Amino acid sequence: MYSMTGYGKGVAVCDGREMTIELKSVNHRFLDVGIRLPRHLNCIEDCLRKALNDRLSRGHVDVFVNYRNTRSDAKTISIDAPLLKAYVAAAHEVNKELALENDLTLTAALRLPDVTEIVNAEDDSSALNALALAAIGDAITELRNMRLNEGLRLRDDLAEHLGMMESIADRIAKRAPSIVTDYRNKLNERISKLLEETEIDHARLATEVAVFADRAAIDEELARLKSHFAQFHELLDCDEPVGRKLDFVIQEMNRECNTIGSKANDAELTGLVLQCKCEIEKLREQIQNIE
Repeated sequence: MYSMTGYGKGVAVCDGREMTIELKSVNHRFLDVGIRLPRHLNCIEDCLRKALNDRLSRGHVDVFVNYRNTRSDAKTISIDAPLLKAYVAAAHEVNKELALENDLTLTAALRLPDVTEIVNAEDDSSALNALALAAIGDAITELRNMRLNEGLRLRDDLAEHLGMMESIADRIAKRAPSIVTDYRNKLNERISKLLEETEIDHARLATEVAVFADRAAIDEELARLKSHFAQFHELLDCDEPVGRKLDFVIQEMNRECNTIGSKANDAELTGLVLQCKCEIEKLREQIQNIE
């Protein structure tokens, strides 16, 4: 079981080139990738997305890329000769009137605005892609390891809350049969007080109790709830991403609890249903973090 929260970093160095890729992921319904790249590295975006799609299924992932090229041919110097000639010509023209000493040297000329420009050499796209794949591979591995550790912690927490729900469901199952008996006794007492000297129609009483018992029966809901518990246990031990499936099972659990609560005509049973729904909300909150 994997969480969707984590961090990973990968560094790849080859032939004077160095690329560092950092990944940061948080919760998201789907796999949503945001890549921040220097403009001259746009050629590696597709391979980064493919690498992430191949190994992650959910989560918002921010990708940060840092690149250094220390090769001797990494940069070139470009001199704008026409601009430099224009500077010199303009200087000579104005000096006809000013008659100043000419101390213009090549070094001084190259410092004139926009005369020189440092240009990054065109990088080999295949070399960049290979470097990017190596770096992001390590970054994804580190990210998944962190997500796995967090996921195992979440799994233990989910199992604990599920165990509490199973315990509450057992208490509900034990309490349910006595509700009909309590209702019969209370109804019998109320009728006896109202009709102190009149004989009670036990057949009518039995019919009334039977109608109540049918209305308050929660056997089917409890059976389905236990089935959902079994599904949840199976998903906790599943090797594939299960976040969406767990979320669906939780919705079904909540539906059964709501039905049991609507049928409950008993304070103790209502309290147990509320406890169960509280555990469901804790499960739901944690499941939002699972891939």
